[in-house]
Order: sequence, then C-alpha cells, then structure tokens
Amino acid sequence: MLLNAVQLSCFVDPLGRDPCRLLAAWPTLVNVATAVASTGVRLSVVQAASTDIDIEMDEVTFHFVREQKPASVFGRAALWAAPLTRRVFRRVLALRPDVVHFQGFSYPRHIHVLSNLLNSVPLLVQDHADPHPPWWRRALSRRGLSRIDGVAFTARDQAEPWLRMGIFPPDLPIFEVLESSSTFSPGDQQEARARTGLRGDPCLLWLGHLDENKDPLTILEALSRVVDRLSDPQLWCCYLSAPLLSQVRERVSTDPALSARVHLLGSRPHEDIESLLRAADFLVQGSHREGSGYAVIEALACGTTPLVTDIPSYRRITGEAAVGALSPPGDAGTMARALVEYSRRERCQLRQRARAHFEATLSFDVVGRDLRAAYEKLVERNGSTTRTRSE
Repeated sequence: MLLNAVQLSCFVDPLGRDPCRLLAAWPTLVNVATAVASTGVRLSVVQAASTDIDIEMDEVTFHFVREQKPASVFGRAALWAAPLTRRVFRRVLALRPDVVHFQGFSYPRHIHVLSNLLNSVPLLVQDHADPHPPWWRRALSRRGLSRIDGVAFTARDQAEPWLRMGIFPPDLPIFEVLESSSTFSPGDQQEARARTGLRGDPCLLWLGHLDENKDPLTILEALSRVVDRLSDPQLWCCYLSAPLLSQVRERVSTDPALSARVHLLGSRPHEDIESLLRAADFLVQGSHREGSGYAVIEALACGTTPLVTDIPSYRRITGEAAVGALSPPGDAGTMARALVEYSRRERCQLRQRARAHFEATLSFDVVGRDLRAAYEKLVERNGSTTRTRSE
C-alpha cells in the first residue's frame, strides 16, 4: 500500500509573505518534502499561512491554509482549545494520512489538540532547535506531548534533556533525522578564491553569529596560539547578529598575531556562501549547542573539512569525526592542535573525503530515506491502517 504522509507546520510567517515567495524563501520546506516523495511516499505539506492556496511542485502538494495569530485569551478551556488552528487541522484530516509529521516542539497545545483528533494515525514530532521548556512550562509540554508516537532529532543524544525532564516517556521511539541537507557542491577552489577574495594557508572560514553560544573568542584564542606554526593562516568571518562584535574587534586589534589575519566580513547573502566554502580549506565553529548545524552540512557538501566542537549534532553530522575534528566547547588548546594537525594533511584528499561523507550520510536522498523509514516504523508499531476519523 502506498504510504500517505502529511508534514505539518503551524508557524505563520511573521512577514506575511505570499506562499510562492515562501517556497522560495524556505527551500528546506520544498527540498525535504520532495526528498521524501522521491522514495515513493505520497506526501502533502500543510502550512499555516496568511492566505489559502494549494501549490503542486515535484509530486508534492503544498496546502497553505490561512490562519491568524490567536488573540490573548485566558482560562483553562482556552489553554487547550487552539481555536485558530482548526482550519489547518481540518485540512490535515481531509487528507486521510497514514502518518502525520509535525514540525517543532514549541506548540504543545497544538500538538495536544491534533493528537486528540487523530484516531490510530501515528504522530511524529521533529525538533527544530526548540528550546527546553522552563520548569513552569514543563507540565504543559508534558501534557501536550503525551500522546505523540515518536520524535526526531538530528542526534539521539539531543533527546536526553527532554527525557530527564519527564516530557517524553522513556520508551518513546527516537529517530535520528537531519532537519535538512544542502544542494551545494564542490567546485574549483582557485576560481572560488578569485571570485570571493579569500586567501590563506590555511584559509579558515567562520559562518555564524558572534555570540556566546557560537563562541568566536575561543576560535580566536586557538588561532593566536598557533599562528607561528602555520604557513599563512587567514580567518574570514561571516555573521549576522554580533553581540560580541566589540569584544572580537578588541581581541583582534590588541593581538599582533591576529590583527592582520582576521577579516570581519559581516553579513553575506546565502547565494554567496557556496563560493566562500569552496574557497576555504576549513570551516571553524565554536558552538556550545546547536539543534542541527547547517553550516557544517553545507561545508561538507562543498568538500570543506569542519574543525568544530564536540556537541551531539556535530558528532552526528561528522560521523563521530569520521571527517574533520571535534574539540570540547571552550577548549582553545584542542582546537589549536586540530588547526595544526589538519593544516599539515593533504588538502585534496580531505576535500574528497568530506564530499564522499556528505553523499553517503547527509544528502537529501538520505534525509528522504530516513524519514520514510521513520514513518513506516511508526505505522508498523501502531498497527495503523486506520484512516483519520471524519469530523
């Protein structure tokens, strides 16, 4: 029997963009859906939006359903009613799915209402870097997620805090599934350097906010320690928000080892990131926590080796450092040693190995297969061939 699945998001674009523009602005929405459909799943996407329209694309129907932000309401009944998501849920029910894939843990009330509307149809909820609920919201999350049938994280270890809080039952199925992948590809490094102006031996690229979690100061300290042991290291930093920008500038300007080697590029459009990664030898990241790690996935797609921190999502993406190196967060010494060690390795072989790892474990084909396997497992586990009950 052809598996009929629905992917559902209750997030309403705050900019109120029309659905056609959203499909262009949110490529993951399209790419993940089409990857699943390519495995033979009949897939529909239901997306809360500012207008009603259905769009067919690559064997997937995207159902944009008009919703509004709920008004401020009070009272026990209102807490669970989620009245303004009823149109979205009615669309899901009308599609008669075998399995529903809900995006994000930040909607416990919505998930609770939806799970009550589903009969024996399994409900999978996927993490998207959702913050852990504070203690005073845990009862709400626990109740809201009490009837789900499975969860998906980039790395299984990311579920541990939720289990410790008692939000998930200990026997809940946990699936390792990437949030997304990348369409980037390797290219000619010298051509990319000519186009972007990047240089260095090694040429290091930073992609990410300049904030405490991303921890650029540890990366700067690591580089400062090994400048004399490298040929011509150059670090190029692209970032959006930058609450630590003044500290970064001070660290660079007061350290002779860094002042001529660190380049603060600021924001760059996403279409330029592929060329920047192709030009770089290594991607460096100092994150203490990440829900996924798009920059690392994109780097590997381009054949660029990641020198990053030892956190669950990066362990999963790098295959437990099958490619690149993992350093404890905040550990400048270990990161410095990785910079020296990898700078001495054959770069061409590193690039080939990085791309091969991407193709084998991180591509959209892999994401599609992993999601199909999760859907099938939940349907089998629930013994569910029963369709959603009519309203």
